[in-house]
Amino acid sequence: MNSTLIENLMCFGLSRQEALIYIELVKLGESTGYEISKVTGISRSNVYSALSELVNKGACVLSEGENTKYDAVNPEEFLDSTIRTLSDKKEEILRNIPSKKEKAEGYITVKGYENIKNKICVMLSKTEKRLYMMASKEVVKLFSEELKKLAAEKKKIVILSDGFKMQGAKVYETECDEGQVRLITDSFYVLTGQFSGTLEDTCLYSGQRNLVDVIKEALKNKIVLLEQRKF
Repeated sequence: MNSTLIENLMCFGLSRQEALIYIELVKLGESTGYEISKVTGISRSNVYSALSELVNKGACVLSEGENTKYDAVNPEEFLDSTIRTLSDKKEEILRNIPSKKEKAEGYITVKGYENIKNKICVMLSKTEKRLYMMASKEVVKLFSEELKKLAAEKKKIVILSDGFKMQGAKVYETECDEGQVRLITDSFYVLTGQFSGTLEDTCLYSGQRNLVDVIKEALKNKIVLLEQRKF
């Protein structure tokens, strides 16, 4: 069984067992709990419990007859429906959740590849005027769509990288330390650290002026040296 497929389905609210049973239902079509138990090796009591949850979550339907049978809802329909439900819940949460007390930006440690990636995406989405980014082309490419959107909005984009190309951005060709990233948005926020694709990746994020100025000055000095090499 494809473990990645199961884990992705779990992101849509299914337990591991429910995801496995849903996949089997998609393959087999309309089936009884006994048939699903026989194919999966899961006890009938656990199968029926999981099938009941799948019905409640909109992932399968049942038909009453001589034997109660279950059938998987079309995967695209189920996934789209779940996304719509989550989107509605998101709006409801944002309407009702208490406001966070505003305070000065401090220093935040962001750990783990996915958390750092998400933080960078948020920083890019909130960029109002300009951004500076220094990273390898493999890292920069991860955010191509976000960068293209900023370019289309006529935001200033300055990238220091080793081979990355993009219209609408000022790109400086330079060697980059593997797995390192430096990002400044609107001269107010900075993220810097290790971003190599592991759970051990760690970056520092801050809105503190002194750190922003230090990283910004370092990037400016790097740009000056790269400009001088052209002559």
